[in-house]
Amino acid sequence: MTTRMFASPLFLGFDHLEQMLERASKNSSDGYPPYNIEQIGPGGLRITLAVAGFTMNDLQITQEDNQLVIRGRQADDSADRVFLHRGIAARQFQRAFVLAEGIEVTGASLDNGLLHVDLARPQPETRVKTIPINRPAGNGVGNGTAKVVDGSISRD
Repeated sequence: MTTRMFASPLFLGFDHLEQMLERASKNSSDGYPPYNIEQIGPGGLRITLAVAGFTMNDLQITQEDNQLVIRGRQADDSADRVFLHRGIAARQFQRAFVLAEGIEVTGASLDNGLLHVDLARPQPETRVKTIPINRPAGNGVGNGTAKVVDGSISRD
């Protein structure tokens, strides 16, 4: 039986939030592969995963809506070999990260068994808009317009 967190009628429209939380809890239960998240610069982030033994052809990075999914699957070539001891497991993995609104994936690289995925949060343009302040009409003071008559200012 599934327990819904947002079953109350007060939480209409929060289904996507519940789905995000469910996906995050499912994906965080497995600790493989280990990863770091670091800040690089004022608007940049980097996710680094330890994927020793994986090649670029074994790895796949996709962005599904606001979720970054990293998958790894090694080809099983052990049929030709006889192992006396097998301590290095060749297993597949899937790691998912929920991205905040506006985060963009800018690139990925594989270097010495570390997969680096670079993210950026574009800085929004600062727009300044001046809002004029007007007096309401009919308040007994006039309509707020000034007139220049013979060098002196008089208000209506």
